[in-house]
Amino acid sequence: MKSKSSLRRQSSTLTLRAWEFTGTALLTLFIWIFLLVFLSPLSYMVVTSLRSSDEFRDRSAPIYPAERLTYVYQGTTYQLYKVPTPDGVIHDWALVKPSRLSSQFIDPAHPEQGLIDWNGSWRSLDGVFHFRIYWDNYINIWKAVDYPHLFRNSLIIVVLSEIGILLSSIAVAYGFSRFRIPGGKFLFFLLIATIVIPDSITLVPSYVIFTRILPWNGTYYPLIVPAFFGSAIYIFLLRQNFRSIPRDLDEAAMLDGAGPLRTLISIIIPQAVPAIVTVALLHFFNTWNELRMASLYLAIRPDLQTMAFSAQAFPTYGFTPEVLQTGAVMLIAIPLVILFLSQRFFMQDMVVTGIEK
Repeated sequence: MKSKSSLRRQSSTLTLRAWEFTGTALLTLFIWIFLLVFLSPLSYMVVTSLRSSDEFRDRSAPIYPAERLTYVYQGTTYQLYKVPTPDGVIHDWALVKPSRLSSQFIDPAHPEQGLIDWNGSWRSLDGVFHFRIYWDNYINIWKAVDYPHLFRNSLIIVVLSEIGILLSSIAVAYGFSRFRIPGGKFLFFLLIATIVIPDSITLVPSYVIFTRILPWNGTYYPLIVPAFFGSAIYIFLLRQNFRSIPRDLDEAAMLDGAGPLRTLISIIIPQAVPAIVTVALLHFFNTWNELRMASLYLAIRPDLQTMAFSAQAFPTYGFTPEVLQTGAVMLIAIPLVILFLSQRFFMQDMVVTGIEK
């Protein structure tokens, strides 16, 4: 027979496992709920983009894309409603003569019975719908907006600024992490301090420089050239990652005759690929969705405007709000696809704070 102490240990082990299972289940449930709430605006935009304008204005319409069912009676088209009767049965009848207190309907299944009187407010009735996806919203907005041209403009800015931000940020981060620079700590702290400076403070001086001193208004230069001077937050992330790479690899490369540049290309960058990809993706999202700078410097050049800037022009095309949301979905589709395809880089063991996982 088992002793009492053995039974107690088994009981405590089972209790501990039950608590661990319960805690894991609750945490997983919380994460899924949070994810659903976080993605609900995107889901709403996707669903709304596939609905018709009439359905969007109909308060009785369902949340999913659907079409209002109608019935033709004596050459006139009438909408169907779910009408309850005193016997507890709900019928799909067509509203022929609406009134505030009583209305007249026609039964599509038995039109020979004529008009049916029904007492009550017809406004309280739900319409009859069936599922249908409307692709016309995408077709119309594609015809009205020159998306291939806008896509090319955005791609030019993203690619060139991506090259500039990676080259400059990697070079500066490499210098801060591997070389003894006189006053290096002070310079690094000064660089980090620039992160807290709001963009609105530098907006006016930058505009004066780019338009009055440099004739860059109406060009891509104000959106591309600043990227070649690096970004404080990206330099910080890369510097912390570079510092986590053992210096023994650098010394081994030096013994083989490699210089600083060769060490950076052959040793540091391959070890820091996840961090570099993260920086590239963050910069891509910021640049692709950037609107303020594009509207400030490219407003006078419609031929250079980006996809994000073109979203402001949608109301001038005469579209309704749901089609505006269609355009928003199209604008964010490409960054989401790239994030999905690159998500495996975020799952790797990478160091951005100097502490290994």
